[in-house]
Amino acid sequence: MRLLIFCLFLSALAGCAGSRAFTQTGQASYYADKFNGRKTASGTVYRASKRTAAHNTLPFGTVVRVTNPRNHRSVKVTITDRGPHAKGRIIDLSRKAARKIGIVEAGVAPVQLKVVRAAHP
Repeated sequence: MRLLIFCLFLSALAGCAGSRAFTQTGQASYYADKFNGRKTASGTVYRASKRTAAHNTLPFGTVVRVTNPRNHRSVKVTITDRGPHAKGRIIDLSRKAARKIGIVEAGVAPVQLKVVRAAHP
């Protein structure tokens, strides 16, 4: 059932002008330091010093612009993991990405997501 839902999501995403039309608004958080050096769901190793993120549905390799509406700072991140696993959050950022948009101190902050480059099959 999850695979079917995921395939339907990908089909819809592909049909939206190369997925660039995908936007989402919600809460972001960032990875705890204890995950640094561990493998992500995509098989890559998480590095807090890279601009990466976890999203529950976007395909691995998708590049997303994450904007903090409070200060208008943004960062491009590559989706390499699944998550966040905390209720009400839409994305988990690496520490570097979180620092770039100014959410490290708050821990959780509102963001806007926009796909800027779809993953390559």
